Amino acid sequence: MRSTEVSSAPGDLGWNRETATLALLSFAMLIVSLDQYIVVVALPDIARDLGYSAQTLQTVISAYAVASAGFLLFGGRAADLIGRRRILATGLALYAGAALAGGLATGAGILLAARAFQGLGGALVFPTTLALINTTFPEGRARNRALGIWGGAGAAGLVIGVLVGGLLTQAFGWEAVFLVNVALAGPAMLLAFVLIPPDGEREKGRKFDLPGALSVTLGVTLIVFALVQGPGLGWLSPGILISAAAGLLLIAAFAVIERRSADPLMPPRLLSNRNLVTGVLIAFMFMATFGSVLYFLSIYFQEILGFDALETGVGFLIPTAVVVAGSTTAGQFVTRFGLRQTLTAALAIGAVGAVLLGFATSPDGSYVELVPGLVALSLGDGVVFTAMFIAAATGIADRQQGIASGVASTGSGIGAAVGLAILVLVATAGLGDLTGERLRIATADGIRTALFVVAGGIAVTLLVAVARCPTPAAPEPTPVPRQWRRC
Repeated sequence: MRSTEVSSAPGDLGWNRETATLALLSFAMLIVSLDQYIVVVALPDIARDLGYSAQTLQTVISAYAVASAGFLLFGGRAADLIGRRRILATGLALYAGAALAGGLATGAGILLAARAFQGLGGALVFPTTLALINTTFPEGRARNRALGIWGGAGAAGLVIGVLVGGLLTQAFGWEAVFLVNVALAGPAMLLAFVLIPPDGEREKGRKFDLPGALSVTLGVTLIVFALVQGPGLGWLSPGILISAAAGLLLIAAFAVIERRSADPLMPPRLLSNRNLVTGVLIAFMFMATFGSVLYFLSIYFQEILGFDALETGVGFLIPTAVVVAGSTTAGQFVTRFGLRQTLTAALAIGAVGAVLLGFATSPDGSYVELVPGLVALSLGDGVVFTAMFIAAATGIADRQQGIASGVASTGSGIGAAVGLAILVLVATAGLGDLTGERLRIATADGIRTALFVVAGGIAVTLLVAVARCPTPAAPEPTPVPRQWRRC
C-alpha cells in the first residue's frame, strides 16, 4: 500500500502532517476573515427583524471590529506563553459559541454581545494561526509558500464573506450567516487537537504581564470604539472624546509599564526590528484602503445598481477568484523577486484598480464597467495581504512569533477602523436630508470620491514600501541565511 506521507524537498509542501496543519490553520484564518463582512449583506434584514435604526445598525459590524482589534495583542502574547494549540482551540470554541448565540438572538443587545465575543474569538485565532505558520515552517521559501496559502485563505475570506452572506441570507434568512460559523469553527476546534502537537510546559521565568495586557487591551478598545462610533455619534460628543482621551492615556500607561516590566508583554526590542515595523505600517494602510472597499462596493451594488442580497454576493465572485490567485502566489513572488519588488508592484496595480473603479462608479453605471478595476484592485489586495505578513515575521525568534503576529494584526485592525471612519465621512459628506433619486446620485458620487481617496492611500503605502525595504534581521539564536540579506 502506498504511504499517505510523501517526503518533500526543502521549500516544498508535499502531503504530510505539516501540510495538514497548514490546511487547518488556513481554514481557521478563513473562518475569522469570513465573519468580518459576512453580515454586511444581511444588515437590512437584521435591522427589520431586531429593530435597529439607521444610526445603530453599523454597531453590528463595529462590535466585532472593536473587540477584535482590542484583544489581538493579548491573543498573540497568550499564544506565546500559555500555548498555541490551547489558545487556538479556545478561540475557535468561543467563536462557535458566540455564533450560535448570534443565530438565536431575539434582540439587538444579545446580537451585539454575540458579535463582540466573536471578535474576541477572532483576536485569539488570528495571531495564533500566524504564529503557528511561522514556527512550523522555516524562514525562506517554505514559509513564504505556507504564508501564501494562509494569506490566500484570509484575503479570500474577506470577499467570500460577502458572497456567502448574500447566498445564505437569500436562502435561509439572516440567522444563517451566524449559524454557519458553528458548522465551520466546531470541527476546526476538534482537528486542532488531532493535528497540532501538544503545547510544552510553560517556560520558566516568563510572566504574562497582566498590567500591560489590561492597559493596552482597554486602550486599543477605547480608541477603536471612538474611531468606529465617531461618525455616528459626532466627533465632539462627550462619549467619543472621553473614549479617545482615556484610550490614549492607557496606551501611554502601557508604554511606561513595558519599560519597567522584567518580562514585558511587547518586548521593546521587537520594535527595533525594521521588518516588523514596516509590516505593521503596511498592514495598517492595507486595511484602511483595500479593506474598506468591500463595504462601499456592497452599498453600491445594492443601493445604486439595485442588486438584491443574492446578486450582491454573486457580484463578488470575480474579486474572490482574483484575490485567492494573488494571495496564494504572493509567497512565490517574494521568494523570487524580493519583498520590495513584490509589494511595490502589487500596490501600484492596486492603486490603478482603485482609480479605475472610481471612474466606473456612477449613478448610471453597470457591473461590467467595474470589472477591470475589480480585477486590478483584487490582484493587488491578494498579493499585499500575504507579503505584509511575510515582512512582519522576518527575523523574529520563534518564542516571540505570537506577540509579533499580535502586533501586526493589531495594526491591521486599527487600520480598518481608521480607514472606514474617514472614508464614511468622505462618502457621506453633503448627503444631508436628500431623498429619492437625489440621494441615490449623491451616494454614487460619494462612493466615487471615497475610491479616489483609497487610491491615494494605496499610493502612500507604496511610498512606505519603497522607503522601508524589508531586510531580514537575525533572530536569536538562529542566524538568517545569507540569501535573505538582500531584497
